[in-house]
Amino acid sequence: MKMAENGCHLNPEEVCAAQCPSSAEPTSAEGCSSDPSGLSPSQREVLERCLHALNHAKNDSHILAALLLITRLCPAGQLDTGTLHQLFEAVGFNLPARLLVTAFRGGDSSRLPPEELISLGTALLAALSTDASMVAHPQLLSTVPLILNILENGPNLKDNQTQTFGNEDQSGSGSQTESATDSQTTSSMSTLDEALACDCYQVLNAVCALPQGPEQLLTRGAVLALCRAVLKKQTLSHEKGLPLLGHLLSSSIRPRAWAKHSSDLLLLLGTISQNFCQASDLDRLEMCSQIPLFLPPPGVESESKVLKEIVGNLWASLQPLIQGKLSQEHLGLVLVVSACLLDLYGWESAGPPKFCCLLVNRACVEVRMGLEEPPGTEISPQLQHTLTACYRIMEAAMEQACSQMVVPNPALMQTAITGLSLQQSRQVLGALEEAFSAEIYYLKHLAQTSYDDPFLFATFRSLCAWLAEETSCLKEDVTDLLPFLIGYAKSHFKGEGESKGLADWMSKMSICNSSQDGTWSREAALRYLLPALCHLSAEDGPRRVLLSLDTPAMLVAFLSKGWASLRGQSGKTVTRDSSLETACSALLNFAITESERVRNDPCFIALETMLSEALPALLHKPRLLVLAANFCTLGLMIARLKSTSTDPVEVGQRRFFSSVLSFLLSAVQSGQASKPARISTLWEEHWEEAGELWRLSLQALGGCVRAQPWITILIRDEGWLQDIFTLLGSSGRLPDQPSQDALEEVLCAIAKQCPVCRKDISELVKSVSCGSLQGLPQLSTILVE
Repeated sequence: MKMAENGCHLNPEEVCAAQCPSSAEPTSAEGCSSDPSGLSPSQREVLERCLHALNHAKNDSHILAALLLITRLCPAGQLDTGTLHQLFEAVGFNLPARLLVTAFRGGDSSRLPPEELISLGTALLAALSTDASMVAHPQLLSTVPLILNILENGPNLKDNQTQTFGNEDQSGSGSQTESATDSQTTSSMSTLDEALACDCYQVLNAVCALPQGPEQLLTRGAVLALCRAVLKKQTLSHEKGLPLLGHLLSSSIRPRAWAKHSSDLLLLLGTISQNFCQASDLDRLEMCSQIPLFLPPPGVESESKVLKEIVGNLWASLQPLIQGKLSQEHLGLVLVVSACLLDLYGWESAGPPKFCCLLVNRACVEVRMGLEEPPGTEISPQLQHTLTACYRIMEAAMEQACSQMVVPNPALMQTAITGLSLQQSRQVLGALEEAFSAEIYYLKHLAQTSYDDPFLFATFRSLCAWLAEETSCLKEDVTDLLPFLIGYAKSHFKGEGESKGLADWMSKMSICNSSQDGTWSREAALRYLLPALCHLSAEDGPRRVLLSLDTPAMLVAFLSKGWASLRGQSGKTVTRDSSLETACSALLNFAITESERVRNDPCFIALETMLSEALPALLHKPRLLVLAANFCTLGLMIARLKSTSTDPVEVGQRRFFSSVLSFLLSAVQSGQASKPARISTLWEEHWEEAGELWRLSLQALGGCVRAQPWITILIRDEGWLQDIFTLLGSSGRLPDQPSQDALEEVLCAIAKQCPVCRKDISELVKSVSCGSLQGLPQLSTILVE
């Protein structure tokens, strides 16, 4: 078989003559046949002759003649797998690729029109791509940029010849970076043949269906090419290109696609939004399923004025739909779009307060209707998707529309939506309470076998968002549900079950506000529950239930795992994890209120050991100062409960208290003459979060001094008292009274416990450079006793 290396040498007359051999049978089906392709016996006979001719072809013209006859005999989509494999073995991917390259490059090597070469090449690729085992072949993938070029620019080869062949990322510099606006004005564009477009989209859809298909298409410039094809209104770009692009943008490549092609995607979104706004109400309802696919991920392009305008226009067009009477299916589509828009800008562009209240109310009603069904009622996937969107609307209402400010009278609630009246605020809170009550009802009736259900996770997450803000409402119901909530979080955290369904769902869900960037981890459920545990562990009734469920052990395991992850990080690689700080707060509640449990529970002994190892290391990680403050406070609160012992002090314990003294000292720096000491630069940025922990640590240190007298020896050895009075300066004061009171408490404890320390303090006060006792009246009393 004679194959040209750099082009196809074709004889048009030979090809045309070969298309109609005298032995060929009519191409229409005759009668019934069990043949997988639906061919009659006579057609099958001709097909076998063509395959034989392919295997014994002497040149490209003979190959093409046989292929053309096969395509006339049976469409590519009807060829059975066996026939496709025979075609591949006879032709391979080399020929269709060379046909496309020859057509684009032009020249005298080809004696067929370029349009026919393109048509033949794409038809062959379309046929071969119908078999999943062939789609991932490197030679087929190498033709994707050429196919995208055809769809974007049409068959105008004069323009196409300027493109770079085999370029696997068409988002680079040079000619590829011209704006989409310019690309729409290509004057020499000709109409793309519909059959050719069908073949091209067949190949792209087949590639997209591969496990790494979206990734393969992204790296070969599919997002940009499809976007521009739609903007140019190329053949079938709306019918086939837009759905394919929507599928790509809803996959895992979404963030990178927007990062690389934001200007073109924004232009496309603007066009889609304009069409949506100009459509009739009925057409808008049908288009609602399309809008979320083309919205950017939350946070991307958040400062874009263009995107803000688009979102505002979409809200304006959604308002009459939400205010109207809709079927459950259509209402679900509208609520999903609304949830996605809230992810972008919250309530900022949503509209007047009355409309916002209506949206929240409709979402809450849908949740109640969907969840308050008899136990065992199956919720359809479509309804689950709608309810997930409703959860996001409810969460947005919790975050902004009903965010309470601390006021003496809870009835005088203020809200984040300008103009929302007190009555409207109460109505929204009432609707939310009823909806979250429905979530509790639903969760109460679920068995452990459903722990891997993605919708259960969405419901669990939604309820946790409510409990993070509000634990006083539905308190008895929440307390009764605690065994389920703890069991669910513990099951995932311990790795019980595969959780594959959750992992797949988290990677694909269109409405996701996860702090873990939308990916599933076994810690996710516990992370969402932690803020609620922080509140509930402070209340007697819920805390007793949490203790009975061995919740502290789970929190200690989470904290230890988190520290193990942070320990190896340093410098700018250190990433703050607020969930670890929240876990510390919950454990601190147990340490303050449950002294007997803390003394005897093995998990607190393990926690103390971990904190003794962690705090010294945290002194060298300034980015984790708030976590260090939590570790310091928690360790001191546990240590204060120990009874006096004559046993030798453990090395780890001594190292922990030495780190405590250094850490607490680092929060203060000397002020100007006769002025109070100041909060150090290191602590100043985090003082709002860490200041209370610092004061609590000082108080706990006083308790430790009383329980373990050896600490006063360490205090003297470290020169801590001298350092403190030197920092206080001549004023002898800290910048605020609560901090001053906490410092005085620990100084009084030290002075009472250790006569030598009391003498040291007296001498330090007499020193001109170390200040006075004017701001420490209780300590002054102890010194004169």
